Amino acid sequence: MAERLAIETFLQGSGPVVDVRTPAEFAQGHIPGARNLPLFSDGERAEVGTAYKQQGRQEAVQLGLALVGPKLAALGTTLTAWSTEAAGALLGIHCWRGGMRSGSMAWLADTLDLPCTLLEGGYKAYRHWVLAQLEQPWPLQLLGGRTGTGKTDLLQALRDRGVAVLDLEGLAHHRGSSFGNLGLPPQPSNEHYENRIAAVLRAQVGATAIWVEAESVQVGRCRVPAGVWRQMQQAPLLEIQRPLEERLRHLVAVYGVQNPEALAEATSRIGKRLGPQRTAAALEAIARRDWSEACRQMLDYYDRCYDRELEQHGQGVADRVLGSVELGFSSAAEAAAQLLANGTMQAEMG
Repeated sequence: MAERLAIETFLQGSGPVVDVRTPAEFAQGHIPGARNLPLFSDGERAEVGTAYKQQGRQEAVQLGLALVGPKLAALGTTLTAWSTEAAGALLGIHCWRGGMRSGSMAWLADTLDLPCTLLEGGYKAYRHWVLAQLEQPWPLQLLGGRTGTGKTDLLQALRDRGVAVLDLEGLAHHRGSSFGNLGLPPQPSNEHYENRIAAVLRAQVGATAIWVEAESVQVGRCRVPAGVWRQMQQAPLLEIQRPLEERLRHLVAVYGVQNPEALAEATSRIGKRLGPQRTAAALEAIARRDWSEACRQMLDYYDRCYDRELEQHGQGVADRVLGSVELGFSSAAEAAAQLLANGTMQAEMG
């Protein structure tokens, strides 16, 4: 019989996490890295739920058995393949509340002699854990800088060198501007965004500092969790500075490869904030594929946005500024090495 584990112990497992909820439930949010092996389709779950409400538990269970029966062989084949792939490591199985769906899948695994565990309380318990993680105090330090200073690339380069980072834009699949979703995968739901942030924070337990980009509270359609946002408003800030021409070069490298029509549409969306003259000039530059000029027209607006966002990180922001670092025309890798060499940041590698 599969052992039921509390969430912290469950997450420490080395085998695959098997989420047996429906595809729609899984898409709304799941444990990062989990695999979806639904016992019911979305429609089937709705059908069983209706039977439970209208006819009672016994009829609903009978319907569930009828729906799952023909799938057992295929479900067993998948479980066996995942167990083999994991070299026999425990399969971690869960559903919404740790009830019949996960119990049924655990029975199937046990019948096939596949070692597994169950998550006590299911995904619901995991979500309570996530929300608690997001409210805990974390040693956040902000990486600030105007648009085009390459903060996200720098965070990634620092992470590669063992520095603890929380990449809010990367986790949201969005660069945090009107142009932020161009060329990136679809954004996760806000629920799953929270799950992804909690997973990163959990991996940084014990770090003396966790570097995070100074963001707006809204990253595309994803919202920075309230607990994390409050801490960001009080966190020390290091400002990254680069020459204007380097900022333009960086922006051209990111956006010059995007679809011109999508760029023009995104520019039009902020037309009122850019003003009619800058909007027209930017659209004309995009039409003639002059990416540097198009970016130049928009930088003034985004610089003003940055100044405004900086002030919104809390009162007395000047007292929290660690300093400014001029990185010139160095690459992200070179900049990361520079920051580590001069002691501005410390790698967390043990």
